[in-house]
Amino acid sequence: MRHPLRALTTTAVSPSSKLIPPPDPFNDDRIMSDDTKPTEATSAPAPAPASAPAVEPDTAKHTALPEKTNPLVQNFTEGEKSAVKELVTRLPLIFEEAFKDLKDESHKLEAVDFWGVPIDPLKGDAEDARVDVILVKFVRARNSDIEAAQKQLIDTLKWRHTFRASDTVNEVFPDEVFGKLCHNYGKDKDGRPISYNVYGGDQDLKAIFGDLDRFLRWRISMQEKALRLLDFTTVDTLIQVHDYDGLGMSSRDANSKRAATEASKIFQDYYPETLHRKFFVGVPTIMTWIFWAFKPLVSAATFAKLSVAGRGPETIGKELLPYIDGSQLPKRYGGNVEAF
Repeated sequence: MRHPLRALTTTAVSPSSKLIPPPDPFNDDRIMSDDTKPTEATSAPAPAPASAPAVEPDTAKHTALPEKTNPLVQNFTEGEKSAVKELVTRLPLIFEEAFKDLKDESHKLEAVDFWGVPIDPLKGDAEDARVDVILVKFVRARNSDIEAAQKQLIDTLKWRHTFRASDTVNEVFPDEVFGKLCHNYGKDKDGRPISYNVYGGDQDLKAIFGDLDRFLRWRISMQEKALRLLDFTTVDTLIQVHDYDGLGMSSRDANSKRAATEASKIFQDYYPETLHRKFFVGVPTIMTWIFWAFKPLVSAATFAKLSVAGRGPETIGKELLPYIDGSQLPKRYGGNVEAF
């Protein structure tokens, strides 16, 4: 199977909260932290239906910049620069290892799409400093252990190929099931895209989680689309708001628990350092207390990225408005915008 270069497009921290938030019971992205140890590689779900044709890249939004003009690269520490440079020199060997099972040897060193950024193992970062911005995430996730960063990168390349992660951007999912569930809308005050996951309200959770393979492909599709809103030049992380208003203990069944476990593993292993901050809103009190049981299992670095914002527009707004301007925030969360 070939590794086509896909450059796809898509649409569109504060002081700690008084209540330290819990991990997400339905889609646990808390694992995208600085010091989470990767697990063994996940076997891919069954192949999804054929995807729609890829669209041409939006070069205006994703223009590659040389290293000297990429602010994110300029902010690397000397140790990070050295580690990234070493990974760049190893890219041909990394690709060879990741794609060693390909029958056609000539495809092992082809460029691949990685979160909307093309990575060519033969060119490295010579023409695109955004490659460095992606590679440093693996370095940081592994605490500058180059060997560990290399292994995680190899595993990620293997998974992206097997799962066909880039293809999910153009796949079509039933609107009656997922249409109201996720919204990529607005930016925070530093230009980070905001992704809203609305599990409360009148969502049909049995339909959402009943088909695990479909749910995982949809969830990865939303993540891939959100990452394509980043320029990896000035902004390289996301803001997430998870809305649980109206949910109770009966909302969690075996299917939702399994989906949360599988999604958590994927994000932990294959999307390091992509979360800037996550806000939990509308969390039922009884579920909040249960979340405290997870505290010993979560690192301090991860907890620093999470906040419980309470319930109701006024209460939620007090937490979100310091980071998100009212013109970018829906009214239901204390902002001024009529959105979804």
